[in-house]
Amino acid sequence: MALLTAAAVVEHTFVVSQMNMRHLCRDTLVTVVNGQLPGPVIDVTEGDSVVVHVVNRSPYSITIHWHGVKQKRNCWTDGVPMITQCPIRPGNNFTYQFNVDGQEGTLWWHSHVAGLRATLHGALIIRPRQGAASYPFRRPDTEIPIIIGEWWQQTDLVQLDRDLAGGNFNYSPSAATLNGKLGDLHYGCSGAMEEGHVLEVEPGRTYLLRFINAVLVSEYYIKIAGHRFTVVAADGNYVNPYTTDTIAIAPGQTVDALVVADASPGSYYMVAMAAQPTIIVPPFPVTTTRGTVRYRSAGAQQQPLVPVMPDTHDTDTSFYFHGNLTGLQNRQPSSSSVPTRVDERLLVTLSVGSMCRRQGQSSCARTNAETIIMVNLNNVSFQLPGGATESLLEAHYGRGLGAMGLVTLPDRPPVAFNFTDPALVQRGPREAWLEPTTKATTVRRFRHGSVVEVVFQNTAVMQTDSNPMHLHGHDMFVLAQGLGNYDQARDVVRYNLVNPPVRNTVLVPSLGWTAIRFVADNPGVWFLHCHYLFHVSVGMATVFIVEDGPTVGTSLPPPPANFPKCDGSRT
Repeated sequence: MALLTAAAVVEHTFVVSQMNMRHLCRDTLVTVVNGQLPGPVIDVTEGDSVVVHVVNRSPYSITIHWHGVKQKRNCWTDGVPMITQCPIRPGNNFTYQFNVDGQEGTLWWHSHVAGLRATLHGALIIRPRQGAASYPFRRPDTEIPIIIGEWWQQTDLVQLDRDLAGGNFNYSPSAATLNGKLGDLHYGCSGAMEEGHVLEVEPGRTYLLRFINAVLVSEYYIKIAGHRFTVVAADGNYVNPYTTDTIAIAPGQTVDALVVADASPGSYYMVAMAAQPTIIVPPFPVTTTRGTVRYRSAGAQQQPLVPVMPDTHDTDTSFYFHGNLTGLQNRQPSSSSVPTRVDERLLVTLSVGSMCRRQGQSSCARTNAETIIMVNLNNVSFQLPGGATESLLEAHYGRGLGAMGLVTLPDRPPVAFNFTDPALVQRGPREAWLEPTTKATTVRRFRHGSVVEVVFQNTAVMQTDSNPMHLHGHDMFVLAQGLGNYDQARDVVRYNLVNPPVRNTVLVPSLGWTAIRFVADNPGVWFLHCHYLFHVSVGMATVFIVEDGPTVGTSLPPPPANFPKCDGSRT
């Protein structure tokens, strides 16, 4: 029997500053933590307390979000600017403190300010209290976090976010990275290849690869030539082992997979390639990076074997990968059983629309000069309250949200239509009546302990995107997914109520839908948003408010000491 280790306090200091990094023949000023890209790994054991002192020496106001950490009764440290806290101003600091109870697996941390998560991110690994011998799968010999990122030649990623919010979508990443390295598909000014990530392996040994998608704009396909993956966890929740040669991982998601070094000794490329919807306006270049899996026992250097990748517009591979995952029962509290009682049901369309650039104008010419493209949930595009001097969470805890001008997120879209009609993709008379979008600070309030079911429905209005929807403070039971329009009478019988996968970021397929269920038992103000930067920048978000329960132990405590204030001071 494995011995339990005592809970510990794991302490880090994150110094956020800027430095020049050189890739693709150009020095780019990037914002990083402790001079690293990716940033430091936080490696803890279930039940530990984490203390991170953030010292902001950058020119930007920042927050850090601990992606996937449930923050039970600790919404204050969720790290979402103006939702849960005022940002940490330049020259200031703030200490995040949270526990990692009842969670195991691979999570991550990142900035939640504009595009800064492209360079401010790192792994957060929670190990089982009983040690590696208690993994519900073959014990690996080695564990390696692998972060898929993007390299942006755009220096000011905060300005990138402003431009996106203003309707300028003419940006795309310059390259993709594995653990910060571009790989030998790219060349420097001297003609030498860029350095790639190298994973050295021993024949017969088993490797646990902890994949994290930290990119801003794309789902990625991952393959290793000559090898197969056994997927054992996703988003910090165990799954029934699933063997595949291709992993699909959307922004915000993590996937843990075992790889056995059972090929002939030699070198093999590990390739990560961006998957794209069938229609993108404007089109993105295909971003691909590769590292090398190299056997230590191999003889003379040889050209690595290259895997055959899916087509970049192949959405079927993604659909079937996500659909083949099932949850490992009775391993974690969050995945022990699916609640069968449902208190609230929402049908939420994820769509594109437009509004007049000049506020107050009821109609305007549908041109780029007169309208601005927005994305929305049920035809409402999220915006923060103007002129706020405190976060929504502070207002909720203190004087209430009555004066904030909030709007309730509708149960359903304002009109029913053929959501996935391909004729709506091209802007024209067929879809014009579906474009009008309003802007508001939308919220949805839930009684403590409510069971909430949400069907996310993608639409074809001016796009064919998938959407990775991330819910803070809670995990979601992923009951089912489908292509086309959701039909409750037809599709509810497809729900997996026995062993659905449990995730914090769920991918809604292109021209399809996903049904999720969660228990609103974590008091606070929680952000729900798409994890594509260009979608959250233009409004694909809302706020879920979970009310206090009947006891002190089910209610939100007061804010921590030295909580940042919007004037740059601290409480």
